[in-house]
Amino acid sequence: MLGLRLFFIKKMLRRVKDNADYKNIPRARKGFEHYVARFNQPLKGFTYAPFEAAGITGEWITPDGANDKQVLLYFHGGGYATGSHLTHRSLVSQIVKSSGTKALVIDYRLAPEHKYPAPIEDAAKVYEWLLQNQYAPSQIAFGGDSAGGGVTFGTLLYLRDQNIPLPKCAIGLSPWLDMTQSGHSHTNRRQIEPMLTVEALPLWIENYIGDADPKSPYCSPIFHSLSGLPPVYIQVGDEEVLLDDSVLFAAKAKEDGVAVQLDIFDNHFHVFNGFWKVLPKAREANKKLGEYIKAQLNRA
Repeated sequence: MLGLRLFFIKKMLRRVKDNADYKNIPRARKGFEHYVARFNQPLKGFTYAPFEAAGITGEWITPDGANDKQVLLYFHGGGYATGSHLTHRSLVSQIVKSSGTKALVIDYRLAPEHKYPAPIEDAAKVYEWLLQNQYAPSQIAFGGDSAGGGVTFGTLLYLRDQNIPLPKCAIGLSPWLDMTQSGHSHTNRRQIEPMLTVEALPLWIENYIGDADPKSPYCSPIFHSLSGLPPVYIQVGDEEVLLDDSVLFAAKAKEDGVAVQLDIFDNHFHVFNGFWKVLPKAREANKKLGEYIKAQLNRA
């Protein structure tokens, strides 16, 4: 039964992506927001409150009984061009439900209007705002999915290079970490990829990086030293074209002395975590993410 459910979800995803107009960014944004809206209504057991600081908006998500001094600063996915705190409310709620922390999901500036490194700049601004408002680095976790995973690790490298104290840990859900598409999975997973519109990636990369070097450190971290980063936990599906972004990053992180954990989920797809209402593996994965954050933030 569970295998059949997964099969039909993948079939539905392929139908959606085949009909997507990925060249029309305004339509893609509206479509994403509309498609996931009914799955991202406020959930019982959580408090949701607007955030605005440093010219950046977002949303606080606080599960009942959360540690008010601990926070997951989360960066949503969406190809650097779509998505918002509204598209990721449900997913992030499930992660912090198990972490016992609050979350702050920010609406960083989107491409192509705002190119690299705009999201990195926005993420760094909000992180520094947290530090200025009595949140200790040791009580902050970073996290993000897909492009938001790219923001997560790009921002960590930027903060490290600026000698700003880093958060205690970071999580990545199918993070997009290579703007050159050098991994073998971009070829050998192309036909089975159920979620991402593979043909759209070159265009969305161009929309995001513009004239910047695609190997720039804060958009393609796998090509640069990762030394000094905090502990990292990454989850990825084995059917996605971005699989090697995670595999190569984890190998480089380990080589550079970073405590890294990588979980590859068989038969699962890009950011499957968002389908927690219907996929048991998604619920399991989100719980593991939350428990990882909780263990790291409560570690002396």
